[in-house]
Amino acid sequence: MADSVSPALDLYAKVEDLLGVKEAAPTLYAHYLLFLQTLEFETLLDVGCGSGDFLRQMQGALEIPSATGIDLSPLMVSKTREQGFEAECMGVCEVEGSFDVITAVFDMLNYLDATQLKDFLACINTHLNAGGYFLCDTNTLYGFENVAVGSFIVDDEKRFLTIDSDFEAGEYFSTFTLFEQEGTCFFKSQESIRQTYHTPQELIALSGLELIASEDVFLYGFEEADKTFFVFRKTQD
Repeated sequence: MADSVSPALDLYAKVEDLLGVKEAAPTLYAHYLLFLQTLEFETLLDVGCGSGDFLRQMQGALEIPSATGIDLSPLMVSKTREQGFEAECMGVCEVEGSFDVITAVFDMLNYLDATQLKDFLACINTHLNAGGYFLCDTNTLYGFENVAVGSFIVDDEKRFLTIDSDFEAGEYFSTFTLFEQEGTCFFKSQESIRQTYHTPQELIALSGLELIASEDVFLYGFEEADKTFFVFRKTQD
């Protein structure tokens, strides 16, 4: 999956702090932590590790002997390393070795289309130890249709960001336009990001793993859940 590295991921990395992700993340992380606290495990791989905040919080609470991350954004990988974790710029199918726990946090699976999701989950299965757990979350249909769509504008002293998003026929498209100040000039960069809605039934069928639990997640105060948290277990090699 190395050839899937996209400039859009690095643009997202530049503006993540403007999007309210860090403010919403603890509510989501709590679902992961509450389950991980029930396990005894030695190794954890976080796929799509982003800036390393999830690894930092899990490590701080659980003192995991070996916690590492991978991401397709070189900028995100550098941020994770700055937090003191081993991280590599690669996809999960390129990883060597196997793990007791693999995580994919904050709708990482929605960045994959149906074909990519099938290949991704096959690689997850390959790199899980027997009896190991795969923890993930995905956006709900309600989350896509009622939370994610529309226009968003935000700025700070040196950046001005607009996001225009739409959801149709199970596909979510968002265009990020960023103006960054350098000296007296502003430089424009623009990238598009696509996400795909996956039903829970599709995810379960493709995983090849046993579904242990699923929970509704309410990040933004709406009456319906905008994410679903899943726990899968590999029962045998």
